[in-house]
Amino acid sequence: MQRFRSILGLIAGAMLMLSSAAHSLLGWKLLKAELTKIQAPADLTTALALGWHFAGVAMLAFGFIVVALFTHRLRGSAVSLRPAIVIGTTYVVYGTWALVVSKLDPFFLVFVVPGALLLWASIARGDR
Repeated sequence: MQRFRSILGLIAGAMLMLSSAAHSLLGWKLLKAELTKIQAPADLTTALALGWHFAGVAMLAFGFIVVALFTHRLRGSAVSLRPAIVIGTTYVVYGTWALVVSKLDPFFLVFVVPGALLLWASIARGDR
């Protein structure tokens, strides 16, 4: 079961990394187009771009952390999965909040699903 959970953790980490690329590359392209349509001031667009891309880099870093943890675990190292639990919890809580605020826009499942997979992989019963 520990091997299965470690592989699940690797899948969740890969999902975090892939979603970071989609966020920064595709998401910003769409948001920038909308800002251009409404002729948003350049300083507002720049400020939003900086925050948007920081979020993408943070998502990428979270993915790398998760992949590193579960790679070491697969190789038999005793690792603390607390960082993965924190990341998974953050994704689930944020995604749930965003679903509620957005009136159940299914887009925000991109946070809930990998977060839930990560928590499932990280919170094991009896395989310590």
